[in-house]
Amino acid sequence: MNNHLPTGARQRGFTLVELVVVMVIAALVMGLVATSMSRSITGAEQRQAARKMVAALRYTRTQSIIKKEENRFEVNLEERSYLAPGRKPVTLPEGIEIQLTTARSEVMDDQVGGIRFFPDGGSTGGRIDLSVNDRLYVVNVAWLTGEASLDIPE
Repeated sequence: MNNHLPTGARQRGFTLVELVVVMVIAALVMGLVATSMSRSITGAEQRQAARKMVAALRYTRTQSIIKKEENRFEVNLEERSYLAPGRKPVTLPEGIEIQLTTARSEVMDDQVGGIRFFPDGGSTGGRIDLSVNDRLYVVNVAWLTGEASLDIPE
């Protein structure tokens, strides 16, 4: 029996080094995919953040009516947070972009603005857009009634 290969012929297959290199590359790719997936926000988290913001706006309006005084709901675009009077600031989940449209009188600077509520329930009005990729949630505050609502454009 001849167990030797003919001269010039090679065995087919992979070396241990080649297999280790492929495994390392696969592990790196899977790690990057897992990291990017963990950072993305779900539609449910975005919807919950929008609903909590509407609740905070309604709270601010109610406080104005009950206490018969003006109250301001403040939005900080740089910190991606908002503040209702008498409450702690709320920071939006990572990945949600925020945009505020409000009355000129309620703009403090490039990054901070608000919506003012009056004792009769009315407000200066405004719109707050919360977006992630292609999903958009619009929080509207009517200037006449001060009513806060959540719209999900299609």
